[in-house]
Amino acid sequence: MRKISFTIAIAILCLAGTGCAPKTTGTTGSEMSNPVIETIMARRSVRHYTDQAVPREILQQIAECGVNAPNAMNRQQWEVRIIDSQEYFDGLTQVMKESSPFPMGDDDPKFRNALRNATAAIAVACPDDESGMCLINVGLLCENVCLAAKSLGLGSVVMAGPVMMMNNTPAAKPFLDRLNFSEGYKLRVIVGLGYPDEEPEAKPRDLGKIQFAE
Repeated sequence: MRKISFTIAIAILCLAGTGCAPKTTGTTGSEMSNPVIETIMARRSVRHYTDQAVPREILQQIAECGVNAPNAMNRQQWEVRIIDSQEYFDGLTQVMKESSPFPMGDDDPKFRNALRNATAAIAVACPDDESGMCLINVGLLCENVCLAAKSLGLGSVVMAGPVMMMNNTPAAKPFLDRLNFSEGYKLRVIVGLGYPDEEPEAKPRDLGKIQFAE
Protein backbone atom coordinates (compact mmCIF):
# COMPACT_ATOMS: atom_id res chain seq x y z
CA MET A 1 0.00 0.00 0.00
CA ARG A 2 2.81 2.38 0.90
CA LYS A 3 4.52 1.58 -2.41
CA ILE A 4 1.33 2.36 -4.37
CA SER A 5 0.86 5.67 -2.55
CA PHE A 6 4.45 6.64 -3.26
CA THR A 7 4.01 5.82 -6.97
CA ILE A 8 0.86 7.94 -7.18
CA ALA A 9 2.63 10.85 -5.46
CA ILE A 10 5.50 10.69 -7.94
CA ALA A 11 3.03 10.64 -10.86
CA ILE A 12 1.26 13.74 -9.53
CA LEU A 13 4.55 15.58 -9.15
CA CYS A 14 5.53 14.67 -12.69
CA LEU A 15 2.29 16.04 -14.08
CA ALA A 16 2.49 19.26 -12.05
CA GLY A 17 6.19 20.01 -12.46
CA THR A 18 8.40 20.72 -15.38
CA GLY A 19 11.13 18.10 -15.03
CA CYS A 20 8.82 15.18 -15.87
CA ALA A 21 6.45 17.03 -18.16
CA PRO A 22 6.05 15.57 -21.64
CA LYS A 23 7.83 17.45 -24.39
CA THR A 24 5.61 19.53 -26.65
CA THR A 25 6.04 20.31 -30.31
CA GLY A 26 3.84 23.41 -30.42
CA THR A 27 2.80 26.40 -28.38
CA THR A 28 -0.89 26.73 -29.15
CA GLY A 29 -4.11 24.89 -28.40
CA SER A 30 -4.03 21.54 -26.68
CA GLU A 31 -0.31 21.15 -27.37
CA MET A 32 0.61 24.00 -24.99
CA SER A 33 0.85 21.94 -21.80
CA ASN A 34 4.21 23.16 -20.54
CA PRO A 35 3.65 25.65 -17.67
CA VAL A 36 6.72 27.71 -18.58
CA ILE A 37 5.60 28.06 -22.20
CA GLU A 38 2.06 28.85 -21.06
CA THR A 39 3.38 31.69 -18.88
CA ILE A 40 5.50 33.09 -21.71
CA MET A 41 2.61 33.02 -24.18
CA ALA A 42 0.13 34.51 -21.69
CA ARG A 43 2.29 37.44 -20.54
CA ARG A 44 0.98 40.88 -21.49
CA SER A 45 1.97 44.47 -20.75
CA VAL A 46 -0.53 45.64 -18.13
CA ARG A 47 -1.21 49.36 -17.68
CA HIS A 48 -4.09 49.34 -15.24
CA TYR A 49 -3.91 47.79 -11.79
CA THR A 50 -6.11 47.47 -8.75
CA ASP A 51 -5.07 49.36 -5.62
CA GLN A 52 -4.27 46.08 -3.83
CA ALA A 53 -0.73 46.17 -2.46
CA VAL A 54 1.68 43.40 -3.44
CA PRO A 55 3.13 41.67 -0.36
CA ARG A 56 6.83 42.32 0.11
CA GLU A 57 7.66 38.64 0.23
CA ILE A 58 6.25 38.28 -3.29
CA LEU A 59 8.18 41.31 -4.53
CA GLN A 60 11.34 39.87 -3.00
CA GLN A 61 10.71 36.55 -4.71
CA ILE A 62 10.21 38.25 -8.07
CA ALA A 63 13.42 40.27 -7.65
CA GLU A 64 15.32 37.08 -6.79
CA CYS A 65 14.00 35.48 -9.97
CA GLY A 66 15.36 38.52 -11.78
CA VAL A 67 18.90 38.19 -10.50
CA ASN A 68 18.90 34.51 -11.39
CA ALA A 69 18.91 35.49 -15.07
CA PRO A 70 21.91 34.55 -17.22
CA ASN A 71 24.52 37.28 -17.39
CA ALA A 72 27.96 37.73 -18.91
CA MET A 73 30.62 35.78 -17.00
CA ASN A 74 28.25 35.80 -14.00
CA ARG A 75 29.61 39.23 -13.05
CA GLN A 76 26.10 40.31 -12.05
CA GLN A 77 26.72 43.94 -12.97
CA TRP A 78 23.29 45.13 -12.00
CA GLU A 79 21.60 46.61 -8.99
CA VAL A 80 17.93 46.13 -8.22
CA ARG A 81 15.66 48.34 -6.13
CA ILE A 82 12.11 47.44 -5.12
CA ILE A 83 9.73 50.40 -4.82
CA ASP A 84 6.39 49.97 -3.06
CA SER A 85 5.96 53.34 -1.34
CA GLN A 86 2.85 55.14 -2.56
CA GLU A 87 4.37 58.37 -1.27
CA TYR A 88 7.29 57.78 -3.65
CA PHE A 89 4.91 57.13 -6.56
CA ASP A 90 2.80 60.19 -5.77
CA GLY A 91 5.81 62.50 -5.49
CA LEU A 92 7.44 61.19 -8.66
CA THR A 93 4.14 61.49 -10.51
CA GLN A 94 3.85 65.13 -9.51
CA VAL A 95 7.34 65.84 -10.82
CA MET A 96 6.54 64.05 -14.08
CA LYS A 97 3.31 66.01 -14.49
CA GLU A 98 5.11 69.30 -13.98
CA SER A 99 7.96 68.45 -16.34
CA SER A 100 5.95 66.79 -19.11
CA PRO A 101 4.98 68.89 -22.13
CA PHE A 102 1.82 66.79 -22.48
CA PRO A 103 -1.17 66.42 -20.13
CA MET A 104 -0.81 63.35 -17.97
CA GLY A 105 -3.82 61.40 -16.76
CA ASP A 106 -6.37 64.09 -17.51
CA ASP A 107 -8.34 61.85 -19.87
CA ASP A 108 -7.98 58.65 -17.86
CA PRO A 109 -10.48 58.14 -15.03
CA LYS A 110 -8.38 55.25 -13.73
CA PHE A 111 -5.18 57.29 -13.56
CA ARG A 112 -3.38 56.85 -10.24
CA ASN A 113 0.29 57.46 -10.96
CA ALA A 114 2.70 58.02 -13.82
CA LEU A 115 4.21 54.55 -13.47
CA ARG A 116 1.30 53.09 -15.42
CA ASN A 117 -0.78 52.95 -12.22
CA ALA A 118 1.39 50.18 -10.77
CA THR A 119 1.39 49.64 -7.00
CA ALA A 120 5.00 48.44 -7.00
CA ALA A 121 8.01 48.66 -9.26
CA ILE A 122 11.46 47.19 -9.75
CA ALA A 123 14.18 49.60 -10.88
CA VAL A 124 17.37 48.22 -12.40
CA ALA A 125 20.70 49.97 -12.90
CA CYS A 126 23.99 48.96 -14.47
CA PRO A 127 27.23 50.69 -15.47
CA ASP A 128 28.16 51.79 -18.98
CA ASP A 129 30.28 49.30 -20.88
CA GLU A 130 31.58 49.33 -24.43
CA SER A 131 30.46 45.79 -25.19
CA GLY A 132 26.82 46.49 -24.37
CA MET A 133 26.61 43.29 -22.36
CA CYS A 134 25.42 45.07 -19.22
CA LEU A 135 22.31 46.28 -21.02
CA ILE A 136 21.72 42.78 -22.37
CA ASN A 137 22.02 41.43 -18.83
CA VAL A 138 19.46 43.96 -17.60
CA GLY A 139 17.08 42.89 -20.37
CA LEU A 140 17.39 39.27 -19.35
CA LEU A 141 16.78 40.20 -15.71
CA CYS A 142 13.62 42.12 -16.63
CA GLU A 143 12.24 39.23 -18.67
CA ASN A 144 12.63 36.98 -15.64
CA VAL A 145 10.82 39.59 -13.54
CA CYS A 146 7.90 39.80 -15.97
CA LEU A 147 7.52 36.04 -16.26
CA ALA A 148 7.80 35.48 -12.52
CA ALA A 149 5.16 38.17 -11.95
CA LYS A 150 2.80 36.53 -14.43
CA SER A 151 3.27 33.12 -12.84
CA LEU A 152 2.29 34.61 -9.47
CA GLY A 153 -0.88 36.25 -10.74
CA LEU A 154 0.56 39.74 -11.19
CA GLY A 155 0.79 42.03 -14.18
CA SER A 156 3.90 43.87 -15.33
CA VAL A 157 4.91 46.64 -17.68
CA VAL A 158 8.43 47.62 -18.75
CA MET A 159 8.90 51.39 -18.80
CA ALA A 160 11.53 53.69 -20.32
CA GLY A 161 9.74 57.07 -20.09
CA PRO A 162 10.05 57.46 -16.31
CA VAL A 163 13.69 56.36 -16.55
CA MET A 164 14.58 59.08 -19.07
CA MET A 165 12.76 61.67 -16.99
CA MET A 166 14.48 60.62 -13.75
CA ASN A 167 17.91 60.61 -15.39
CA ASN A 168 17.50 64.00 -17.06
CA THR A 169 15.18 66.12 -14.89
CA PRO A 170 16.79 67.95 -11.95
CA ALA A 171 13.50 67.97 -10.02
CA ALA A 172 13.49 64.16 -10.11
CA LYS A 173 16.99 63.81 -8.65
CA PRO A 174 15.78 63.33 -5.05
CA PHE A 175 13.76 60.31 -6.21
CA LEU A 176 16.72 58.92 -8.13
CA ASP A 177 18.95 59.47 -5.10
CA ARG A 178 16.54 57.49 -2.92
CA LEU A 179 17.28 54.42 -5.03
CA ASN A 180 20.84 54.61 -3.69
CA PHE A 181 22.61 53.06 -6.66
CA SER A 182 26.37 52.64 -6.44
CA GLU A 183 28.67 55.17 -8.10
CA GLY A 184 28.97 54.47 -11.81
CA TYR A 185 25.61 52.71 -11.99
CA LYS A 186 22.85 54.32 -14.07
CA LEU A 187 19.11 53.67 -13.93
CA ARG A 188 18.21 51.74 -17.09
CA VAL A 189 14.69 50.41 -16.73
CA ILE A 190 11.70 50.30 -14.40
CA VAL A 191 9.22 47.42 -14.36
CA GLY A 192 5.81 48.29 -12.94
CA LEU A 193 4.06 45.53 -11.01
CA GLY A 194 0.66 44.97 -9.47
CA TYR A 195 -2.59 43.03 -9.54
CA PRO A 196 -4.04 43.59 -13.02
CA ASP A 197 -7.26 45.50 -13.58
CA GLU A 198 -7.39 44.66 -17.27
CA GLU A 199 -6.85 41.69 -19.57
CA PRO A 200 -5.12 42.97 -22.71
CA GLU A 201 -5.44 40.96 -25.89
CA ALA A 202 -2.31 39.47 -27.40
CA LYS A 203 -0.63 41.65 -30.02
CA PRO A 204 0.15 39.97 -33.37
CA ARG A 205 3.63 38.51 -33.66
CA ASP A 206 5.45 38.18 -36.97
CA LEU A 207 6.59 34.57 -36.99
CA GLY A 208 8.21 35.24 -40.36
CA LYS A 209 11.07 36.81 -38.40
CA ILE A 210 12.05 33.27 -37.37
CA GLN A 211 14.17 31.33 -39.84
CA PHE A 212 16.53 28.39 -39.72
CA ALA A 213 20.08 29.10 -40.86
CA GLU A 214 21.00 26.81 -43.75
